[in-house]
Amino acid sequence: MSRDIRTVLVIKLSALGDFILALAAMKKIREAHPKARITLLTTPPFEALAKSCPYFNRVETDGRPEGLSAWLALRGRLKAARYDRVYDLQTSAQSARLFHMLRPFPPEWSGVALGCALPHKNPRRNSMHTLERQADQLKFAGIWPDAPTEPGSAPPPDLSWVVRNARQERPTPGGVKPRPYVIFVPGGSAHRLDKRWPAERFAQLGKALHDRGFDIVIIGGPQESALARQIQKTVGQARDLTGRTDFARIAALGARAALVVGNDTGPLHLAAATGAATIVLFSSASNPALSAPRGHVAVLQAQNLVDLPVSQVLQAVNALVPSA
Repeated sequence: MSRDIRTVLVIKLSALGDFILALAAMKKIREAHPKARITLLTTPPFEALAKSCPYFNRVETDGRPEGLSAWLALRGRLKAARYDRVYDLQTSAQSARLFHMLRPFPPEWSGVALGCALPHKNPRRNSMHTLERQADQLKFAGIWPDAPTEPGSAPPPDLSWVVRNARQERPTPGGVKPRPYVIFVPGGSAHRLDKRWPAERFAQLGKALHDRGFDIVIIGGPQESALARQIQKTVGQARDLTGRTDFARIAALGARAALVVGNDTGPLHLAAATGAATIVLFSSASNPALSAPRGHVAVLQAQNLVDLPVSQVLQAVNALVPSA
């Protein structure tokens, strides 16, 4: 079915955690079309990561045009490219709009846009984890006949190519016998503070882990430096890397970490995808059954993360990393 497909467009526009999870489907698309020229349509934050990815020949970053002229320019370019197949992994109103703009003769389209040639018709799609949902979408598209679609069955994304290409480093002094380190991801979306475990709890956890022989490394955006400073007041030797880690560096750090602990946010998904032992903290603001990272991962959830005690996280640490 795929041997005559020479040009492919993959659409993925959204936040970092969603982008990381979609890498599993992107890998399958490349495997299904090994000789095709595959273009990714995304947004600027993911340009460097996508360009280092082995799944794409080209990366375009104007997937969220603003204003009529930008929409028309994108439409003209997509029409001129004459794609044989489009895999819409965004499946949103935004990406459906692109499909309808390419009528009356749109490319063969995998997604949920009304009238597309390869619709994902599973009525349960919105209650499936992203990994199973996108595997199922590719099954409906005909390129993954034995796609694992039962809950918990789809493989996590493979970030070995990021780790392989990233510079190796220790985020803390090595010494004669370097201490293992734990990564904290205490931040998240500024608009979703209900998805954050309190910084003072991270500080208490950091003190307990530091006393057990672990160094603490804190990552996040520059706007989260205040959280890092709050943790450092309790764990004086914690290393603050907020605002100083691009995606490749997060992956490299995650791959060598003894443990990652953090909120349901993009950098944690990225670190978890390297295979790191990971504890992810969910409030009722999001559903781990739909979006939790996979791999060597423990999920802890509380209706309100203020009510999640440090002792419960330490129990998860003991189960996930027995040497701790």
